[in-house]
Formats: sequence, structure tokens, C-alpha cells
Amino acid sequence: MGESVEKGGQAARIRPFDESGVVRGGDGVLHYEGLSGSVVEMLRSTVDARPSHPAVVEVGGDRVTYRDLWDRAARVAGGLRTTGVGQGDRVAIRLGNGLDWVVAFFGTLMAGAVAVPVNTRFTQAEVDYVVTDSGASFVFEPGRGLPDGPAMVVDGQAPADLAAIFYTSGTTGFPKGAMTTHECFLSNSETCRRVVRLDGQEIANLISVPLFHVTGCNSQLLPTCQLGGTTVVLPTFDVPGFFAAIATERINLLTSVPAIYWLAMNHPDFADLDVSGIRWLTYGGAPVARDQVLRMTEAFPNALLGNGFGLTETSSVATFLPHDFAAARPETVGFAAPPVELDLFEPDPATGAGELLIRGPNVVPGYWRKPEATAETFTDGWLHSGDVALLDGDGFCTIVDRKKDMVNRGGENVYSVEVENVLAGCPGVFEVAVVGVPDAMMGEKVGAVVVPSPGTEFDPATLVAYAGDRLADFKVPQYVAVRGEPLPRNAGGKVLKGKLREQTRWGVPLR
Repeated sequence: MGESVEKGGQAARIRPFDESGVVRGGDGVLHYEGLSGSVVEMLRSTVDARPSHPAVVEVGGDRVTYRDLWDRAARVAGGLRTTGVGQGDRVAIRLGNGLDWVVAFFGTLMAGAVAVPVNTRFTQAEVDYVVTDSGASFVFEPGRGLPDGPAMVVDGQAPADLAAIFYTSGTTGFPKGAMTTHECFLSNSETCRRVVRLDGQEIANLISVPLFHVTGCNSQLLPTCQLGGTTVVLPTFDVPGFFAAIATERINLLTSVPAIYWLAMNHPDFADLDVSGIRWLTYGGAPVARDQVLRMTEAFPNALLGNGFGLTETSSVATFLPHDFAAARPETVGFAAPPVELDLFEPDPATGAGELLIRGPNVVPGYWRKPEATAETFTDGWLHSGDVALLDGDGFCTIVDRKKDMVNRGGENVYSVEVENVLAGCPGVFEVAVVGVPDAMMGEKVGAVVVPSPGTEFDPATLVAYAGDRLADFKVPQYVAVRGEPLPRNAGGKVLKGKLREQTRWGVPLR
């Protein structure tokens, strides 16, 4: 591919990760050498090396070896082919967490098709949009058996071939499909292996976050399969079940959002849970307070901590804060992952902060059927992240603001404009603005400030009920503040949300 491994756009004096075999290709992007050609090829290598090793365990359900997983997925691929699914066709996965999701995902790729994971918390209207926009020719539906047919595997998929489309919430109310290639998947998997330091030990990885997210699929399932470990899938999260899985399956790797660790550490049974075998504890997807990092360090004394930061558009991990710096620099999201380069777009001369630009083989090539959004977000090989950041001379990246107006609710991205557009239609609403409300467990919760129509009495419960019929539950406001004066705006009419946050007293949550 190329020769140089020197990174441009970042004056990194601290280099904490293994960067061997990283070369710059003719496209100007750094790549890993020696990756498998496709996700299917990667899985085949693991099956050949460890056919009898436990591959996937569904808590409360079946457990399969790598050979069993391969055989089941190959039959699903054959079943898809009998229904008319051809190479390159899109296949939507509406299943919840479990073995069937994993088999459906690999079966789709074995058929040469493109997986479209669907957020199970989407409303029916949102699901319909994803299925229609992707042009899915088959949908894995809950409660329906997986298709079964003569075993088949489509070989010859190339690194640049489209493997999946992950839909991310859109600022205009329409989700955008991030086109994920085989190289995107495999590069992120290799990055996870290096930054978390997973070599040399057996892995028992508990997935307690949704598989339809890039964290669950890309940064948990695939790296574990790459390394021949065991993926333990928790179908639904509850603290007792989380604890039982850790104990029963001898989990040594946990990856989750900070809210789940907060719940675990504050549960009365946590003191009786043996966590001595947990060797890795990684987190991300939401703001993390310094005090919580210190608590996690104390609560899991044998674990290496790490904070990962990324986007759907980066196939998960773009930066990582390793254990050596987790407690010392928790306000940062760490360093660029080995093949990733960072830069700033139009940094402020006074503060140095600018929009974070990301380049690497894990960055998706664009959005499905949205050329204008693609051209706006991906320019000259760089992803415009929408996050405002600082990059210091040691290579630390600190996210200081969001260019995109977004609430990060326990790892779920809730775009304010999308919610505001819905709430504006509620009877009695004259003006409305949505902002994040700080929360110790979730990082942020959704808050709405409403200016009622003149002469009307406004009941906040009405707004919540109205939103609940039209939005996924995680987007529905949990706080509603009624304001008697107009929303603060600048000369251009834009709502001054920083000022609005300062002026608002939220009271108790409504749900």
C-alpha cells in the first residue's frame, strides 16, 4: 500500500499503542497490513483454528462453538438465497440481542448481502423508513424463525466492498445510513485488539449493549471472533442478570456505557460480586465524570480501564484513552487509534478549538443514497465529526462542545432538532427547545423547554404523551420546563441554548 507511517495533522509525542504494520496507501490514508480480505474470511480463519471453542453464548439460551456458528450462518445464507436475496442486496435485522442476531448477521455476509442492523427502539415509522431507504429485500423479524437452506458461502468479497449500513439519527428527523465496508469492520476490530491490549489471554466478553450499535457489533462481537474468544450476549439488561452472567460465564472483558457501570456499582449486591477475574473494563459513548473513573478503578482492581470515543461513521473507535492515563486525564478521550489521524477544521485562534476531523480506514465512505450529506460530511478524505475539540502537543484529544445539536443519553444520540420538530406539533406549544440535562447515571437526559401558546394552560404530561406516540422512548423528554417568556435568541434568530440552560430550573423528571 505504501511506506510512511508518520502521522500528519497531530504532534503526538506520546505514542501508547502498537503501530506496527501501519502504512500509508496510495489514497493518502493509513491502513493496517495483513488484515483478512473480508469479515467472512476472518471468521473462517477462526473457525479453522478453533472449531470446538465456544463462540457465542446467549444468556438463558443456546451456546455454540465456532464450527456450529459457521454451519448455522451458512444455512441462513442458503435460506436467504432461496428467498431471492442476491449478492449486494440489503437485508434488515430487526432482532433483539441474542444468538439469532449473530447468526443472521454472519449469514447475511456469507450470502454476499449487506446487513442493515435496525434499532429495536425505533418507532414503526422509523423502522419503515430504514427498511424502505435501504431497499431491504428481506427483513429478519422478531418471532419468526431464521431462513434455512442448503449451506452456502459467497467467497471473494473485497475489503472495499459494502458489508453493512448502520443508520444514525439525523438532525432533520431522517436517519442516515453509514456505509460500512469490510475494511471498516476489520480495521476497527484490529484497533480494539491493540488499544485494549487483548493479546495473549482467553477472552470471555459480555455484550450488554445493543448489537445494532457499532459498539456491540463492531467493537465487541467482531474483535472477540477475530481472537477466537467467547462472546456472551445478554438479551435484555438488568443488574441481577448482568451480575449472574459475569459470575456464571467467568467474564473477563466488559465494555459498556458509563450508565451501566454506575448502576452496577450502586447496586446493593455489588459487594458480593467477585470481579477479581475482570481484566479489561472499557467504556465510552457518554460523558464520564472523574469521580466515576476513580470509583471504577477501585471497584475493579484487576482491570485495565480504557475510554473509547468514536462515531457510527468511524465504525466505532476513533480515539482511545488507555489505562495509564484513564485516571490522570479523564477529561480527554485519549489519543488517535493506531491507523487514525486527527486534525482540526478552522480552529479558533484564541482557544485552539475547532471541529474534529478524522481520517482512517475505519471511516465509512459515505451515507447510503445521500450524496449531498456525504459531500458535506466527508471532504478530501476527512470526516467532519461535528464535535468541537482541542488537540494538545502530547496527542490528547478533548471534546469541548458539539457542533451538532445533540443530547447524549447514556450512549444514545438524541438530536435536538429531530425532537423539536415533533414537539412543535403538540397542541398548545408556541416555542420549544430541547437540551441535555446533566444526569449522574446517564450522562445526560432529554429536557424540553416549552413556551405555551398565548392564553393557554399547558400540561407537561400532555407533551410527554404526545412525544411518546411519535418518537422512540429514549428520545422522549424526561424533563419539561414551562417558560413564560420567549426563548433567548441571537440576532439571527438562533436559540441561545447555553443561556437557556443557565436560566432553566428543571425540577423533578416526569418519567
